[in-house]
Amino acid sequence: MGWSLRTMLSRFDRRPIDPEERSPQLGLKYKDLMLLDAIQKQGGDLLAPRHVLHYLYFASSGAAARARDELVAAGWHAQARDPLSEYPDQWGVVAEQHDVVLEPDFVRTATDLMEAVAARGDGEYDGWEASA
Repeated sequence: MGWSLRTMLSRFDRRPIDPEERSPQLGLKYKDLMLLDAIQKQGGDLLAPRHVLHYLYFASSGAAARARDELVAAGWHAQARDPLSEYPDQWGVVAEQHDVVLEPDFVRTATDLMEAVAARGDGEYDGWEASA
């Protein structure tokens, strides 16, 4: 890949960082680098295709439906979900893609898209996960 998670994450040993801050080398947020590192530590090959899921939450079913439609138009498989009983005022959207290689450009572009979609709908982007 031309970059090393160990090098990117070595900064954690020197001083506290904001997980929302971006790495100057890759433009990835440190929280995304930490997730990539966790996948590697579980034996995952970051060059292998995998299933990726992103989670967004909205205050209305209409906002969730609009977000779902925007993500589908952007090439994602997306579902709007009814609120869970413990969060009755949060409609969820799960966006996913299969057979994705977690290259820095993909991770950066995907998370930027999810954050923008959430912001347009006055929602919250809750992060992502990938199969190890």
